Amino acid sequence: MTRVTVLGLFCADLITRTTRLPVWGETLHGRGFRLMAGGKGSNQAVAAAQQGAAVTFISRLGDDAFAPIARTLYESVGIDTNHVGTDAELNTGTATILVDDDRGDNAIVIDPGACAHLTTGHVSAAESAIAASAVFVCQLELPLAVSEHGIRLAQRQGVPVILNPAPACALPAAIYSAIDYLTPNESEAAELVGHPVETDAQVARAAATLRQWGTRNVLITLGERGVYIDSDAFQGMIPAINAGPVVDTIGAGDAFNGALAAALAEGRDLPAAARRACATAGLSVTRAGAAAALPDRAAVDAQLAGAAE
Repeated sequence: MTRVTVLGLFCADLITRTTRLPVWGETLHGRGFRLMAGGKGSNQAVAAAQQGAAVTFISRLGDDAFAPIARTLYESVGIDTNHVGTDAELNTGTATILVDDDRGDNAIVIDPGACAHLTTGHVSAAESAIAASAVFVCQLELPLAVSEHGIRLAQRQGVPVILNPAPACALPAAIYSAIDYLTPNESEAAELVGHPVETDAQVARAAATLRQWGTRNVLITLGERGVYIDSDAFQGMIPAINAGPVVDTIGAGDAFNGALAAALAEGRDLPAAARRACATAGLSVTRAGAAAALPDRAAVDAQLAGAAE
């Protein structure tokens, strides 16, 4: 098994399906409620584990009713939790999610809870796990200084870094050269480069800009279109894989990033890794929720085999 270390947030997803978003002061009837495991980092760790990687997760939980949801999940998929700490004074992170029952779109409010107090010291304590990994993954739900510290540790250890810049924010110029794989979606890419990323030309321009700033491989995810890659070895689109009707898109980006990490860790080239990631994301949107929607390796293998026929 190839090892992947993920630094990121766990949150309990409180998901309500409805017909539309309410306006301030309005009350709507929901069409169903679910409590599920979520958080970008956690989802990506689970996605990588489901695709066969040996995963270490770096995070923090509260000492409350939501924490066992995380620990039970990680035990079920074999994630190493030696660096998932407990903060008795703070709540576990939560995400309140409204899902449009007709279109499958979503709106999310996150309270990071204990993860807001995850420090660079907690990350440094996991340096040996990072050093033993084939890939290091992080996002921007944690304090930026913590994510940047993890990236620098991985760089120092010669471990390739995947940064999923979500939610998007301004990044220090010097960090781009430490990122091996940058994986924004269209809106995140637009936030980073400062211009719209909608047309094919704008996508290519954004990717070229991010590479000029020092990132070695840029992958701009484009939803149902697939992913645009700009790298030394490959430049162009890897098309999305349609696995069936969309139920919701909550964990699609996390499915993509976790599967990408697992595929790169086992030595696949970037186009092949991205294709597996697209298949994983395509399957995830046919199921409800985030972590619960992440397919296992056998399902992705079958989907890819069917797409090739």
